[in-house]
Amino acid sequence: MERLFLGVDTSNYTTSLALSCGGKIVKSVRRLLPVNEGEAGLRQSEALFLHTKALPELAKELFSSVDFSKYRICAASASAYPRDVKGSYMPCFLSGVSFASAVSNSHNVPLYYFSHQSGHIMAGIHSCGKSPLLENDFISFHVSGGTTEALYVKNKDGVFETEIIGGTTDASAGQIIDRAGLLLGLSFPCGKELDALSPDSRGKIPVISSVKGGYFSLSGLQNKFEYYLSNGKSAPDCADFLFRSLARAIFRSVNNLRASYGEKPVLFVGGVMSNTVIRRELESLKDVFFASPELSSDNACGTALLCERVFEKEN
Repeated sequence: MERLFLGVDTSNYTTSLALSCGGKIVKSVRRLLPVNEGEAGLRQSEALFLHTKALPELAKELFSSVDFSKYRICAASASAYPRDVKGSYMPCFLSGVSFASAVSNSHNVPLYYFSHQSGHIMAGIHSCGKSPLLENDFISFHVSGGTTEALYVKNKDGVFETEIIGGTTDASAGQIIDRAGLLLGLSFPCGKELDALSPDSRGKIPVISSVKGGYFSLSGLQNKFEYYLSNGKSAPDCADFLFRSLARAIFRSVNNLRASYGEKPVLFVGGVMSNTVIRRELESLKDVFFASPELSSDNACGTALLCERVFEKEN
């Protein structure tokens, strides 16, 4: 029988399950948690409730597609905490940990815990097709609603050992994008709708960026977006300005970090990195890779693949 590995990820906005086999994703399912119109997110208690409600329904969808006469689950895993730093914790991950633990106990198989961030990195490596990144040190930018960090990544016993070496000093890129989108009356999370406005931009507003070494400040972008919008600039022009300014800050950070750490490959992951303008601006950098748009946003695929990788090293 072929071996399956379960990954579970319950981030603040997405419930996700995935099964891997032989280094490939056999099946994945996910559901975006609903946010009431006009609201800018969910409380942790709300997210925890919605994950608990969604998991049985998604599990039915996931497991009903598997022929268990051909496959058997060999290990289960979950995103148990946001990042690989001491004290990193969010209650919403408890629902995923509980579900993965139940599967582990019912099948009498090992249970592994990873960070949500490591899952993003693994999903990025898998989807960009650059497996050599698993064997060497590299730099990864995790840019999402809750996190905007540059990480120095080492591989250690099948998992990632990370050190924060750059990123935002204030608001995350995703927070700035959502705040801008809500000003325009867009639905939360606002990234996709705001991205869709950019191609209609007719006049480029000069970009701004405040970068020191690998770190940058983003709070001024929100103020400038509001200023331009209230002074007659179109929504598409303001959206284009926002995304190009974010790209400029990351671009400069990459160059500064490479000056300090050497010409390392750079992997971009996280929901913000699916943005078409930002990706286009950063593609001029050499030796850079992006998670696929599908696996840029929160998902359990990277968690399942990490589970398989660690299991294979231990057995």
